[in-house]
Amino acid sequence: MKTNTKMILNHQDIVSKIKRIAYQVIERHYEVNELLIAGIESKGYHLAKLLSEIIKEAQPTKQINLIQININKKQPINSVSINSDLDQLELKDVIVVDDVLNSGKTLIYAVNHFLKYDINSISTAVLVDRNHKKYPIKADFKGLSLSTSMNNHVEVNLSQKENYFTTLS
Repeated sequence: MKTNTKMILNHQDIVSKIKRIAYQVIERHYEVNELLIAGIESKGYHLAKLLSEIIKEAQPTKQINLIQININKKQPINSVSINSDLDQLELKDVIVVDDVLNSGKTLIYAVNHFLKYDINSISTAVLVDRNHKKYPIKADFKGLSLSTSMNNHVEVNLSQKENYFTTLS
């Protein structure tokens, strides 16, 4: 780690946060037989995978479909695509997952993509909510709310050896 980097959550903290989010999702969608968990490419998708595994373990009869959202984060207009059959979305409950909610731009464009389909409900989940939203979107499920300055940078590391995210001053 760089000298100006501070670890906020270690591996075990992140695992606990993801488990808590998973159980909140289960509580809200208890009577639903099938969930679509859509992770925003790369870290959001990895987080969605971990979330899916915990939900499957806790509710083995619930069908969990994991899909990836591809989006150009710099130019999100008309750049959103998913790796799923469109029929798979019909009348389903969708959870859109990302690692960090900064301004809300990426998350709102990802959510907007699903509004083109006849879905039952849509929720959002993030590991870290930075409270700097410029867009009218919120995290329905979040691991940590973190008040930082706009100059800080929060990075999530979901490597095989250690899981942590850091904030740079």
